[in-house]
Amino acid sequence: MGSKTRSGIPLNALEKRALSGLGTIFALRMVGLFMVLPVLAIYAHDLAGQTPLLIGLAVGIYGLTQAGLQIPMGMASDRWGRKRIIAIGLLVFIAGSVLAALASSIDMLIVGRAVQGAGAIAAAMAALTADITRESQRTKAMAIIGVTIGGAFMVALLVGPLLQAVTGVSGMFWLAAAMAILALLVLFFWVPKPAQLPKPAGDIIGQLRAVFYNGQLMRMNVGIFFLHSVMTALFVVIPLSLLHYAEMPVEQHWQAYLPTMIGGVIIMIPMIGLAERKQKMRLMYLAAIVMVLISQVILGTLYQSLTGLLLGLWIFFIGFNFLEASIPSLISKAVGPANRGTAMGVFSTFEFFGAFAGGALAGLFYGEFGTASVFVLGAVLMLCWLLLAWKMVVVAPLQMQTVPVANMASDRLADLIKVLTDIPGVSEVVSETGVLLLRVDEKILDKESLDNALAGI
Repeated sequence: MGSKTRSGIPLNALEKRALSGLGTIFALRMVGLFMVLPVLAIYAHDLAGQTPLLIGLAVGIYGLTQAGLQIPMGMASDRWGRKRIIAIGLLVFIAGSVLAALASSIDMLIVGRAVQGAGAIAAAMAALTADITRESQRTKAMAIIGVTIGGAFMVALLVGPLLQAVTGVSGMFWLAAAMAILALLVLFFWVPKPAQLPKPAGDIIGQLRAVFYNGQLMRMNVGIFFLHSVMTALFVVIPLSLLHYAEMPVEQHWQAYLPTMIGGVIIMIPMIGLAERKQKMRLMYLAAIVMVLISQVILGTLYQSLTGLLLGLWIFFIGFNFLEASIPSLISKAVGPANRGTAMGVFSTFEFFGAFAGGALAGLFYGEFGTASVFVLGAVLMLCWLLLAWKMVVVAPLQMQTVPVANMASDRLADLIKVLTDIPGVSEVVSETGVLLLRVDEKILDKESLDNALAGI
């Protein structure tokens, strides 16, 4: 048949270059957006016109504009190119950072953060990562990007309090703009150009319907909404709790985040190993949700002590980091390349709308009912996710097969791809230089039809 199973293949030079560039862009963008998170609520307390609700909006408003634009920009990247859309998003982020840096009132700060969020490139970035990497390397690539994002988030929380003492929050926004300019340079001068991809089939409504009618995808989308609601809500009240109850100055808050985040990563890494190598994804996925739920219970009862805050944060970061690294990989494997940008756009919309909702609700609950109510809200959201995720079905790992087609005419190759795509058990056919890559489910694969299709190649 001329095909063989691919396994244990390392990243090639192009993939290494692509991942180093994309990882750098992700990191610069993440640090620029989130380094203000540990200090923004405290900073906003001194701005004209502030209220607890407006402070919560300042923290989470970026999520609303991100949510509103992820699907359009993800779909635009499917039709007009990933790099073009990513560049536009970075330019918008620069404009928002400058507005936030110049803000002298809570209203101006909210506007700046909203414009920052309008640079909604997460979906296009995730889709570009999948485009440039081979199918056999995609889980590894997504894990690398996930770890990079987690590391950048960790760095952002650590350097934020330190930078605030040196540059002030305004200076941090100027730095965020400079980092986005650097990200633009990396995008155009280092990240490889992806191969020509198939255009989406059907109209825009058809693309969205294919994603929204997928129950497995929607479980993960609703789950990421809950997770980022809890995360943003945490950073409305945790900095204030460290300052007022633990009596820890802002510039020392990194001492609370560093050990809890590193401790979370130490536990998260073997969890990913069990999920991928031992095929225990569902177990680890549910365990991570339970960990975030437990963290909310601990924080809600012990937020007035430093020990309780540290313990709650540590357990939170274990679950949060695992889910952040795992869900994008699961989604990228569930859709074909033509609709991948759309699927990641829907996912990112839920993710960032969760960030907005978490910030707004935390500000409202904190102002009306106090600190503990924010953690009660988080616990309720995680319990809802746990119930929803209980019916999660993890698709069995698909096998990779290659078909040499180096000397095949383009019209014949297109016909072959169509025939292969229609064979039961063939999940996806991807054309790479000189070969076709087939994702197949051996349990349901019609091997006779596959052999007949490949006869004579």
